[in-house]
Amino acid sequence: MPVADAAAAWWLWPLALFVFCFLLGIVAVIAGVGGGVLFVPVVASFFPFHLDYVRGAGLIIALTSTLAASPSLLRSGLASLRVVLPLALAGSLGSLAGAVAGFALPVSFVHAALGVIIGAVALLMVSTRGLDVLQVRPDALGRRLGLAGEYLDPKSGRIAWHTRHTGAGIAAFGGIGFIGGLFGLGAGWANVPALNLLMGLPLKLAVGTSGLAISLINSSAAWVYIERGALLPAIAMPSILGVMLGSLIGARLLHGMSSLTVRRIVIAVLALAGARALLRGVGVWP
Repeated sequence: MPVADAAAAWWLWPLALFVFCFLLGIVAVIAGVGGGVLFVPVVASFFPFHLDYVRGAGLIIALTSTLAASPSLLRSGLASLRVVLPLALAGSLGSLAGAVAGFALPVSFVHAALGVIIGAVALLMVSTRGLDVLQVRPDALGRRLGLAGEYLDPKSGRIAWHTRHTGAGIAAFGGIGFIGGLFGLGAGWANVPALNLLMGLPLKLAVGTSGLAISLINSSAAWVYIERGALLPAIAMPSILGVMLGSLIGARLLHGMSSLTVRRIVIAVLALAGARALLRGVGVWP
């Protein structure tokens, strides 16, 4: 390609990234998934950017959206800071370790592992359904940490909650943080099942608490990517703007669209992107 043509065409990829992230923001809100879990595998598989830059932008995208929502979640009682603190401590340590490990591993291995993880995420979305209210018995560690309370549901009134399997939940968040830091994924896809199905939090509280946890856990890994120079403004800025604008549209469309249909589309996209990343990692599809 002539030099003039190359210079004129460089902005096409950021523009394409903005359009993709705008659509991603709409789909993510309607389907109830974090933007990072779709952004990293799709952009890493179908855009000509180095994986390190994609992972760094994925963390910032997840961090931006959750930081914007956290104050209102805390005010409404749909996020518990008391629950988040021990989980975020374990998740932050895991996230730091994952981010450092991600730079030490070969890119081909990270691509292949990303494909496996995204395939597992797609299967998780197919097989799991969150439960609104769980009848659980609190465990000893949860009682000692005071992990109990109540929140006001507009439809059901005040709902009391407490945690179970608290030690296992803390360990799970350490592993989730490691995976999130390694691949640059927002971990809402794993946080919510861990909080709801493992620790017994009601689904709405689990969703809100997950968002608050991501804002703390991703901050730790994001600094590693920033320090390593893996945050490229030409990738991060159009991605953030696109996701934020798309999320506003998605929030307005949420009431009138079928989340089940969009969920199926998301699963199909994840399966395709996961297969693409796996084949790219093993050298079958460069």
